[in-house]
Amino acid sequence: MKILVTGNMGYVGPSVVRQLRRSHPQALIVGVDIGYFSVCTMPLDYLPELRLDQQLFADVRHLPQGVLDGVDAVVHLAGISNDPIGNLYEQVTMEINHLATVELAKKAKGAGVKSFVFASSCSVYGCAQDADRTEDCELNPLTAYARSKAASERDLRRLAGENFTVTCLRFATGCGMSERLRLDLVLNDFVAGAVATGEVSVLSDGSPWRPLIDVKDMARAFDWGVGRKPALGGEFLAINAGANGGNYQVRELAETVARLVPGVKVSINSHAAPDKRSYRVCFDLFKRLAPDHQPVNDLKKSVVELKEGLEQLHFHDRKFRSSPYMRLVQLNHLREKGLLNDSLQWQAQTSITSQA
Repeated sequence: MKILVTGNMGYVGPSVVRQLRRSHPQALIVGVDIGYFSVCTMPLDYLPELRLDQQLFADVRHLPQGVLDGVDAVVHLAGISNDPIGNLYEQVTMEINHLATVELAKKAKGAGVKSFVFASSCSVYGCAQDADRTEDCELNPLTAYARSKAASERDLRRLAGENFTVTCLRFATGCGMSERLRLDLVLNDFVAGAVATGEVSVLSDGSPWRPLIDVKDMARAFDWGVGRKPALGGEFLAINAGANGGNYQVRELAETVARLVPGVKVSINSHAAPDKRSYRVCFDLFKRLAPDHQPVNDLKKSVVELKEGLEQLHFHDRKFRSSPYMRLVQLNHLREKGLLNDSLQWQAQTSITSQA
């Protein structure tokens, strides 16, 4: 079996590759990534890509010829990963997250790939506080990131068919320790603040709802998607990936971190404008179709693993929101160095050399 993992050098990729290697020890696993966040390793002296059989460096918009040769399954993680980047680079977000996704799926289908697993998001539901969102609910994407995911799902549905099974995993918000860490996720931000400053700063009024899923449980869901047969959900399936117990209000997350990290105080911006990105999600279908791949890392475990991981690394960066572990900060850094152009493509090698 040959599995291609795009975007493997991001936050989720190392856990996905580890899980796939565990479940398919004889598989040939190939990663392809543009390398924006290659510096975000935790710990700094270990490369998680060593678990791969091959690492390719490429822009998902311009993949090299033959990258899909002999591939049985594609796990498509590559994409612009959050709302602030999507808002600043809206056109680029649509190019990478939507157009490149559809083009990759077309080529995968033509190359004989049997399974295409796409990292979608529960953010496609937008503002939804009246009831828990199920897969049958109308989509209401509020941001460029969410719109790109909804558009990709729509077009992937048209491509799915006999011998090409498409699984769109609508993930809850990711959290937890990773070998390629990012701290611009709500729980990760809170724990980093607690460890580095002794304070959890809630920038909203704490009322929005967020479903959470640990990054290691995301990997388990991808593993399920790779092996999913059409008899279990159809040739195309868009499914909420997470657990019903993982729906929390933001203030609950902050309070949990304060309980688990001694001496931490919580500050909430009670005067903040309402955050429209508030939604609760129902994960009953995922529980029914994937009983052996359910989330096993609860909120407490995610917080403790983040806390212990950061403490082992002697993390004391009080200005972590200006560090490379924030996605937009890292992209802006590369832009300022002249290494990326307006379309977030690497500049010519001569330009890179001149900056060294």
